Amino acid sequence: MARERTEVNDIDRSIYDFRYEEKDSDFYKIKEGLDREIVEEISEKKKDPAWMRDFRLRSLEIYNEKSIPTWGPPIDGLDMKNIVTYVKPKTKMTADWDEVPKDIKETFDKLGIPQAERKSLAGVGAQYDSELVYHNLQEEAASKGVVYTDLESALHGPYAKMIEEHFMHLVPPTDHKFAALHGAVWSGGSFVYVPKGVSVEIPLQSYFRLNAPGAGQFEHTLIIVDEGAYLHFIEGCSAPKYNIANLHAGCVELFVGKNAHLRYSTIENWSKNMYNLNTKRAIVAEGGTMEWVSGSFGSHVSYLYPMTILNGKGAKSEFTGVTFAGHGQNLDTGAKMVHNAEDTSSYINTRSISKDGGVSTYRSSVVIGRNAKNAKSAVSCQSLMLDSDSRSDTIPAMDVRTQQADVGHEARIGRISDDAVFYLMSRGLSEEDARAMIVSGFADTVSKELPLEYAVEMNNLIRLEMVGAIG
Repeated sequence: MARERTEVNDIDRSIYDFRYEEKDSDFYKIKEGLDREIVEEISEKKKDPAWMRDFRLRSLEIYNEKSIPTWGPPIDGLDMKNIVTYVKPKTKMTADWDEVPKDIKETFDKLGIPQAERKSLAGVGAQYDSELVYHNLQEEAASKGVVYTDLESALHGPYAKMIEEHFMHLVPPTDHKFAALHGAVWSGGSFVYVPKGVSVEIPLQSYFRLNAPGAGQFEHTLIIVDEGAYLHFIEGCSAPKYNIANLHAGCVELFVGKNAHLRYSTIENWSKNMYNLNTKRAIVAEGGTMEWVSGSFGSHVSYLYPMTILNGKGAKSEFTGVTFAGHGQNLDTGAKMVHNAEDTSSYINTRSISKDGGVSTYRSSVVIGRNAKNAKSAVSCQSLMLDSDSRSDTIPAMDVRTQQADVGHEARIGRISDDAVFYLMSRGLSEEDARAMIVSGFADTVSKELPLEYAVEMNNLIRLEMVGAIG
């Protein structure tokens, strides 16, 4: 039986690549570049309290002192002199979808927001460029004392002190150059507080859309899950494609209390002119559980390594991730686990896929401290290359400071079996469909951890990436 060949000129990303021209009359846009004047202007526009203004300026000083990270792929195409750090739609945030401006509303309608909210979410926030334009929390969650709002509003409300005590304490500006950049120009993002003993059974979601060309997005997500509480938080990201560089340098800080449980799910589908230099970190108290579920599909270059600090006895964390690197992409992703207490446990389970010359690098770090007796950690990373032009690397690091620990690592790199493709084609599938089915099965470990609608989105993204991979 002759194999079917499929010729496709380009990937159909129309659901994500559509965009609206941003008229000057509808948006406030700060000048390009980064200096003290720009940081002060952002702070003034956002009506920062004095401590936040000082924090931004200190972060700018740290940014200017630190050098570009060298551990990942080159980011020579990113020049901060050409990046606009703040683009604000001339509209106020609202909880009424009908009040959102037409172009912005149409953007989120096409992406499935707020349909997802009406169907399956307890609350949703929608950010467009540098600011949230819509935020709503279902009454059922609010009646339990759950707080879910934009970070700027929270800075001026009853939780202002809580934010000051937690903001960039897990990810200090001294961490690396782009953490300092974030501290200086952050804008937008969400604040979530789940009170002691409260279980939020229906997920909350934030969706970030970067529409402006040559702009950066620097949202900050701060989540505090108090003792014995439970939350599932979903994050979605996308952007249209432009011929100039865009930058995403967001920050996520997660605080998981004693015996609390937080699941954080992400589908990142940035356009392929995006530099995704995101930082995510969680700290877990005694008996707490932190789960990460991550799908990374977009961006030109990514540095993304969610980190969990297991600080309390019996704390647990699991990271499940899939990365898909296509033509022109160099995605450097992985996870970090730090064990600081007895009887802690962690598991990292990743799948990376590369095609059409894409480069996928898995980079992990597991640290078992001297006080982490009886700690357990396992790492499993598998890589699938779809052609001879692609590349996949695995760079695991283990730092074990106690003999009373159980640590394991396994890695596997391979290509799609021609026999498997031929078998599926003999059952009536085209070559494209056969390969897509194999890749979907390879990534199933992640999709089965996602809510149904997000698993469908992830599988659709895989299919978009597979189209054009043959011929």
